[in-house]
Amino acid sequence: MKKFEKGNAKLLNAWAFYDWANSVYPLVISSSIFPLYYGMLFRAKEIDQYTFFGVSMNSESIISYITALGFLIIAFISPLLSGIADYLGTKKFFMKLFCGIGAVSCMLLYFFSLDYFGLSLFIYMMGLIGFWGSLVFYNSYLPDIAYEEQQDRISAKGYALGYVGSVVLLILNLALVMNAEKLGFDNGQQAMRMSFILVGVWWIVFSQITFRRLPDFKNDKKLSKGIVFNGFKELKKVMVLLQEQRVLKRYLVAFFVYSMAVQTVMIIAAFFGEKEIAWQDDEQRSMGLIVSIMLIQLIAIVGAFATSSLSKRIGNIYTLCVLNVLWVFICIYAYTIVSPNEFYVAAAFVGLVMGGIQSLSRSTYAKLLPETTDTTSFFSFYDVTEKIGIVVGMSIYGLISDLTGKMQNAILFLILFFIVGFFLLLRVNEKKK
Repeated sequence: MKKFEKGNAKLLNAWAFYDWANSVYPLVISSSIFPLYYGMLFRAKEIDQYTFFGVSMNSESIISYITALGFLIIAFISPLLSGIADYLGTKKFFMKLFCGIGAVSCMLLYFFSLDYFGLSLFIYMMGLIGFWGSLVFYNSYLPDIAYEEQQDRISAKGYALGYVGSVVLLILNLALVMNAEKLGFDNGQQAMRMSFILVGVWWIVFSQITFRRLPDFKNDKKLSKGIVFNGFKELKKVMVLLQEQRVLKRYLVAFFVYSMAVQTVMIIAAFFGEKEIAWQDDEQRSMGLIVSIMLIQLIAIVGAFATSSLSKRIGNIYTLCVLNVLWVFICIYAYTIVSPNEFYVAAAFVGLVMGGIQSLSRSTYAKLLPETTDTTSFFSFYDVTEKIGIVVGMSIYGLISDLTGKMQNAILFLILFFIVGFFLLLRVNEKKK
């Protein structure tokens, strides 16, 4: 296999193409078809709650807690595996491994049922672990394959490819669901289950393009017991280095706070739309939710590149400040919405800022890193920071939803994180070198 040099266009495009392959998971499983399917199962049994260990919980709270547990597991195992990957040079192997776990779990969601709810939730959680686990190693490749001046652009291109690819599959899934009986399915629910299989197949097939061109850093070193916990040692080393890297440290604190809110809103948005919006019937609910998610994805393409352009004019940090302010207004608006049209408006604005804040956060972190070849450990620290933030955010969301009985109250609470994130970003001096 031909080895491509750092900065090579073919290598950069191959790296970015993994977003095309794996972005079908967050769109179909996290954001559209699965939330519809999940809500449909509860409506079919005419229940809103499920009892675990004698405790009755709202359906949306259950998925919040399971999601938080999945991210907690990722936050724990990613340092372990990152340490091994650094020592053995096997980041490509682990990226493939988590890709496989995620894709197979998506296909197994075909059997998701309330009749064996515990096992079904475990499969859902493994899909989440597979997706986010692969991103640990995928993101860590960015400084390895792209020079600093290329990173904003190729990061944005990756997200854009992900939005386009996932929308293509979502349109196919929408056609399956809306024409289920004509296509030979017993009902729309069975067509939704088939869409989970298509996600897994899409993910595995298109990821091969990335795996063929990404460099493999595998060496002849042997794994020993002392190496297993190298990841935590590396995280400790990163924490020590952060004391000398004031700019990077301040950025990570700000990122932890605002990313907590961003990821929580994005993960729970579809479950919110499925349950809280006053749809006329199930058909309008299915069509409306899927269309709004596609709207988010398409506008996010524009948002990702617009954010990249704005960052060139005013800098990454001030651009992130602007995005945090926009998120505050979006959350305030989301607290008031009830009708489908209002939900579409909210979706459009979410799309505008979603792609931008994700891609720019990743590339800003890469730019602020000190000169090092140990990029996996630094990105593992970044990943752990993000995941712990999501654990906190999703747990708070589920708790507030359970205590108040209204999902809007939890969204309103997240505004605080965006406001604090804004002021923390103002403390970051972008001119680090």
